Amino acid sequence: MTESAFLSSSRPFLGVSRSTLGRTWVERCDAAQGTVALAIAQTHGLPDVLARVLAGRGIGVHETEGFLNPRLRDLMPDPDVMTDMAHAAERLADAVLRRETVAIFGDYDVDGACSAAVLAEYLRACDVPYLIHIPDRITEGYGPNVDAIRALREQGAGLLVTVDCGISSHEPLAEAKRLGLDSIVLDHHQAPERLPEALALVNPNRQDDLSGLGYLCAAGVVFLAVVALNRVLRRRGYFQGRKEPDLMSSLDLVALATVADVVPLTGLNRAFVRQGLMIMRSRGRIGLAALLDAAGLSGAPESWHLGYLVGPRINAGGRIGDAALGSRLLLSQDVIHAGQLAAELDRLNRERQAIEVMAVAEAEAQAMLLLDRAPDLPVIVTSSPEWHPGVVGLIAARTKERFRRPAFAFTLNPDGTATGSGRSVPGVDLGAAVRAAVEAGLAIKGGGHAMAAGVTIPAADILLFQNFIGERLLEPVGMSLLQDHFAIDATLTAGGAQTSLVAALERAGPFGSGQPEPVFVFPHHRIVEAREVGSGGHVRVRLRGGDGAMIGGIAFRAAGQPLGTALSDGMGNTVHVAGTLSIDRWGGNEKVEVRIMDIARPE
Repeated sequence: MTESAFLSSSRPFLGVSRSTLGRTWVERCDAAQGTVALAIAQTHGLPDVLARVLAGRGIGVHETEGFLNPRLRDLMPDPDVMTDMAHAAERLADAVLRRETVAIFGDYDVDGACSAAVLAEYLRACDVPYLIHIPDRITEGYGPNVDAIRALREQGAGLLVTVDCGISSHEPLAEAKRLGLDSIVLDHHQAPERLPEALALVNPNRQDDLSGLGYLCAAGVVFLAVVALNRVLRRRGYFQGRKEPDLMSSLDLVALATVADVVPLTGLNRAFVRQGLMIMRSRGRIGLAALLDAAGLSGAPESWHLGYLVGPRINAGGRIGDAALGSRLLLSQDVIHAGQLAAELDRLNRERQAIEVMAVAEAEAQAMLLLDRAPDLPVIVTSSPEWHPGVVGLIAARTKERFRRPAFAFTLNPDGTATGSGRSVPGVDLGAAVRAAVEAGLAIKGGGHAMAAGVTIPAADILLFQNFIGERLLEPVGMSLLQDHFAIDATLTAGGAQTSLVAALERAGPFGSGQPEPVFVFPHHRIVEAREVGSGGHVRVRLRGGDGAMIGGIAFRAAGQPLGTALSDGMGNTVHVAGTLSIDRWGGNEKVEVRIMDIARPE
């Protein structure tokens, strides 16, 4: 449903104009889309609920078949449509033919780890030596640095490839050139107007790139680079007498990065994730299989598992441990070693969660004070010298979720700088605002994309930064707050939430950024149980419908928050419950449960 359709809705869904979380509920399908849904159901023989889900996401009758069955071969572009891709592929092919050592410099998040692993795996299949360097978040910071590039050169690297970073790295890439090291950048972050000097700068978000692929994560860009490289090697006769690497086998990594980096699950990305999940379910990658086991996931992984279970564990290494653990795990070919790496990442993730809980509580307290003084504050900026640099992004994310507006969290460093991370809301481009702050001289360095950004500023200038960002984003944030509606796909009853329905809805997936998971309301259901479970502050509930049927539900990270409090205080009361559906698999049994996102009292 479009923003204008939200605003034109004549009345709130089920009369809910203000839910527990302060939102107006609206029906995702407007009247016109309802007509399309009917046509989809009749033409393709689909259940009415699935047809409404498709129509509500802008899918037409003639697009339905291709959407439900996306084929990578139909959606794959020619990689050379990206600026500089042909140059990058030719130089990489030279490195393969010469057996030249390739240095891969990645970011310390999931996208960086997966990007490095995709390229390294291909080089390994071609018997080409490679080095991987993932910088330490605290001692090196984000992106290439001069010392690391010198060290890679001393280790024999003849070609430097930066993945998920490098598009703003003027000085480090200039040093690489001085050392006689060719550089290729494979990135997706917003690019500055003045680009660094390199042999090839492949980034669909370059201002002169007309490929239309700016929605890809870095691993998606790297995968296309590998496809281009493979084509060049084939043309040069490299595979005569030898087997070509299996390009499709790396799509599990591309899928993981695509979901974890919260890029839109549309077009090519959706095909990447659909295909990647199928590959992941075979558990052929030793490292990922070990990590799925460490996360306690025995069944088939779904899209949301990548974002909530797998991604955070890989990120934990870059946040508070060894930043290279993730890429080493993904490339591991030894079951025992992979198990050890997965266990270490799982331990670091638990440690990260403990650190995060205390920091988020402090940040939310700061945010409430700020909003008490200025309720219309467009951007929330919090800071502390006690916060670990590895969790500021998570603090910003939790603050954004709680107060539904962009948020930055900074850790104050001993050298007088502040290192921060920001998270945004739909329609508000945070990366562009941070780049503007850099160009205005208010930030030492920074960048990112629409939904997330990183920045370093003088600690004394936090208020100046907040005012600058707030003024720049005042209008788009205001529009976002005005349009803060909660879209509902349909109503269900506890008895109607069957596993067959969830299976039908999965055909419209995978779901994620830009492809919202279907939200259902269970109207007039009684809360018969609500209790806090686990160490993450989750609230588990039992709901009874008017027909006596029961369904379980869980509200993640809701304890002590408005949603969790409302659930606990509502024991015995009848409420409208909104959420998404999932299948709880335990002891060989399957049952549907609802992931609770909001509740409201019936009028």
